Order: sequence, then C-alpha cells, then structure tokens
Amino acid sequence: MKKWVVLVLAMLASPGLVHAELKVFACEAEWAELAKQLGGDQVKVESATTGLQDVHYIQARPSLIARVRSADLVVCTGADLEASWLPLLLRKANNRDVLPGQPGFLAASKFVTLLEKPEVLDRAAGDIHPFGNPHIQLDPRNIGLVAAELAKRLQALDSAHADTYAARYADFKGRWDSAVDGWATRLQTLQGARLVTYHRSWVYLFAWAGLVEAGTLEPKPGVPPSSSYLSELLARLKGQEILGIVHASYQDSRPSEWLSERTDIPVLLLPHTVGSTPQVTDLFSMFEILVSTLEGAAR
Repeated sequence: MKKWVVLVLAMLASPGLVHAELKVFACEAEWAELAKQLGGDQVKVESATTGLQDVHYIQARPSLIARVRSADLVVCTGADLEASWLPLLLRKANNRDVLPGQPGFLAASKFVTLLEKPEVLDRAAGDIHPFGNPHIQLDPRNIGLVAAELAKRLQALDSAHADTYAARYADFKGRWDSAVDGWATRLQTLQGARLVTYHRSWVYLFAWAGLVEAGTLEPKPGVPPSSSYLSELLARLKGQEILGIVHASYQDSRPSEWLSERTDIPVLLLPHTVGSTPQVTDLFSMFEILVSTLEGAAR
C-alpha cells in the first residue's frame, strides 16, 4: 500500500502529468476575453464585471474577494477606472502576488497612450479621471498593444507553457491586425461624421475612426442629464447633421430616446465590451457589430 501512495505522490508532483491552470482575474469583460484568446486551455479566467454593468460602480463582494485571493494574475484597465472597488478587493484578498507593482498585476492603461489627461483637477467639473480617460478598449489598436503585454506576462508566470502562449499570441495578432485594417478601411467614408454620446467613454473610438463628438447627454461626466440641460442641448444641435445618438447598454436609455423623438436622430446601441449586447461574444464580433452599426446609420 505504501508503494502505491509513493507512486501517486510522484505522479502528482510531475508537471508533465498534472495540468494546473493559471488563474486569471479580469476586472472587465474585454480583458477576460483577451486572456482567453491568449491563454486557451492553459488559463482559467473569471471577470469581475459583465458587459451590462457600469464598471465605475461595482460592489466588492465576498465572491470577488475570494477570486482575487486565489488568482495568479489580475488584469484591469487601471487609470482609476476601478478606483471605487478594486483597492478594497486587493486589500481584503491579501494576495501579495497580485498587488500593483508585482508580476501578477497588469494595468492595461500603462501600455497605451491615454487621452484627455486633465490639466486641472476640479470635482466641480464632474467625474474626472486624473490619469486620463480610461475607456481604452474602444480603440482596437489598444487591444493589440495590451495583448502583447499580456502574452509576455502569461509566459513569465507560466514558463512551462511559454511556447503555447507565444504561438497563441502570434495567431491572435495576425487575425487582429488584419481585422483592424479592414474595419479602418470601412470607416474611412464616415470620417468627420458627428455623433452625440451619453458619456465621454467613446473618445478612443472617435480618435481612431475620425468621428466627431457633437455633444454629450451628460452635462458633466458622471452627472445625469436634467430636463433643462437636454433642452439646451436640443437647441445647440438644431441645424447640425448628426449621424446618431450613441448609447451603451448599461446607460439610461430615456435621455437618448427623448432627444431622438425631437430630432429624428437615430439612437445607436453600440457595443462597448464583450457581452454588452447578445451578439457580442468576443472582441472580433464587438468591433464588427460596432462598425456595421455605424455603417448602417450612414446609409
């Protein structure tokens, strides 16, 4: 009997016989999907949020704390997007390996150029992010930049499968770069098109696609629109050619519908992350549907 015990223990200790998945905790759905693309069967990925939630405001639930506690890698946007809940998760989880500054923590915003960095911080200006606009996932080029860094991090944390991660990254990069070029070509005819947005979460999309923000439904970032403000916005938009009113799934649809009813400007439900609409099942379908919706509005 003792020989069998020794044999079993030896088998369990052999890395070639036992597969231990790398546990990845993602703050947002886009990074969870990217980790799945790059990690495949080598990773177990869980996301703190879904595409139907406003990631600014998430409760640090015990279930999330438990996931962070057991994680090998935490991937978040950073730039203070998760400032109201991520620090508490990290503190309660007490997992030193995934604290900022450690190999087990990756802040995606560190690897892209942030837009809209405020020169002056003033709470009277609304919900301003001090490091810049954190909604980086809406420029597909940023997805590519983060993918390169995430692949390196997976290889470093799980060197036994480094070749697998490298191969999966090379495959993803080839498919992604080709898709981004195709989307950019299709959007060329829309450059200069003007749109109204609910929140200033689309600036990276607009910068990449050459679109123009004609106004926002929020009078200040994070401040819900009042009836008087919407009336002022309606007056400002009079006579302008507006392609659409951009609306995300987690936002209150009533202001968009109010403005659309008075202007005949269509409301465009654009996907902002994976799972934000039923058809958006991965990063490729996210941008495909986003580009197709804009093309449809222009016809």
